[in-house]
Formats: sequence, C-alpha cells, structure tokens
Amino acid sequence: MYTFDYDLFLWLNFDGGVVMDSVMKAISTPAVWAWLYLLIIYLVWRKSGWRCMLLFLAVVAAAVGLSDMIAGIFKHTGLLGDVWPSFPVRYRPMHTPELEGLVHVIKQGGLYGTVSAHAATMVAMAIPSIAIISRRWFSWLMIVAVVLICYSRIYMAYHFPMDIVLGIITGAISGFVALWLYRVIAKRV
Repeated sequence: MYTFDYDLFLWLNFDGGVVMDSVMKAISTPAVWAWLYLLIIYLVWRKSGWRCMLLFLAVVAAAVGLSDMIAGIFKHTGLLGDVWPSFPVRYRPMHTPELEGLVHVIKQGGLYGTVSAHAATMVAMAIPSIAIISRRWFSWLMIVAVVLICYSRIYMAYHFPMDIVLGIITGAISGFVALWLYRVIAKRV
C-alpha cells in the first residue's frame, strides 16, 4: 500500500555516522533556530514598524499554534482512525513492522506520525515571513531552513515523506490564512 513512500523513505534514511546524527538532531531542535526567529522579528519591525510587527507576531503565533494542533490531532492519537476508519493513521517509520531492521533510528519517538508538526509549523511561519519581508536572500534562507528541518525528520526516522508533505500542506493553509489576516488588519493599523 505505501510502497513508494517506504522506498523513498529508505533511500533518504541512512546511517550518516555520529556527526551527521548530531547535526540532524540539532536541526530538528527548535531552540537552535532562535536566531532565525529573532531575525524575522527584526526584519518585520524594520520594514513595517512596531504595530505591524506585533500584529505579525500575533497572526504567525496563531498560524503556528493551529498547525501544531492539527498535526497533533493526527499524530499523537489514533483518534482519526477510530472516527474516520478509512483515514490512513500509520506508525512512525521507527515503529513500522514492515521496516523493522531497515531503519536508522537516532532517538525513539511517539507511535504515530501521520502529519509532521515540524513541517507544518515551519511552513506556517515561512509563508507570511517570506511574503511580508519580501527579500530574495531571506526567501532562500527560509526555504533552506524548511528543507533542512523537513529532511531531518526523515533522517531521524520520525516521518515518512508523505507525512512531511501533509505537514507542508497543513502549514501552507495556516500560513496563507495568517498572511491574509495580516494584510487585512495591517491596512487598518
């Protein structure tokens, strides 16, 4: 059923050694990206002033929180499988019986991983940040950060590639709604 996703996952998940394991763990840690969050706040403040920066923080926090909540509903419980039996709630790669012995695992995680919260929250933050800051170098920086974080989740065996795609879709919806809200409210500020 998931053959393509399993094959792509196994191609992307490999034992890169102690150094790569450490780098991927760091990339997956939100605190490591504090400099990026501060840079975003500074750039929005510089471009739009204090009021719009505070508005930006509010709508992005709401988008990130919503994305995380939606991802949590899908992955932390098997609830959707009970409510909607045809929904493909599935195990994280590290807990998938068909892949036992084939997966490089750095650290054990929860049982389910259908939607990546890391992917969802980063994309929810990236979309309004890129649109509002609108600088080419910054757009590339955000794209690289999102790709690195998403890949680190596959490398660490927390998510299959489709879990990442579902997270990106979840984050994109939240991010575009946040951007729309920001633009509507900023006109009145």
